[in-house]
Amino acid sequence: MKLVSVAALAENRVIGRDGEVPWSHIEADVRQYRERVAGSPVILGRRTFDSMRDDLPGSRQIVVSRSVDAVDVPTASVANGDEAAIELARDAVAEAGFGTAYVLGGGRIYDLFQPHLDVMALSHVDGAYEGDTYYPEWDDDEWEVAAETAYDRFTLREWVRRAGAS
Repeated sequence: MKLVSVAALAENRVIGRDGEVPWSHIEADVRQYRERVAGSPVILGRRTFDSMRDDLPGSRQIVVSRSVDAVDVPTASVANGDEAAIELARDAVAEAGFGTAYVLGGGRIYDLFQPHLDVMALSHVDGAYEGDTYYPEWDDDEWEVAAETAYDRFTLREWVRRAGAS
């Protein structure tokens, strides 16, 4: 199974402020994000899950939470940490016939799963923004840009972990 994080981040790595993205809506980014994760298992934190309840992507949601009662959606299950979530994602990938599971945030979830990632699909939004949630830093020696597509207001970069990097 390939584990891929999907995020939109500003030039200063800000991904959120008060539970929302701090920039105005970018339709092209939302579209490519939905197309990317459609039908695939997704891993997300409880607050991110709650904020997306009416628009849950993926065929199966794996919510990382300490509370087993954190979700009441039939397509969602709860994992109490990264290893449990990865195991649930492996099962979901095998069951659905997909090869990829996606990590959708928030900030602490991205940080928790960063060592496990194979790919980061990051929308680098133009400009720096004030925020309270950040995408984790990464070591450029461990990652390389495998694909890059420029859009109006952001650049989508697919970062792939270099062979031998952990």
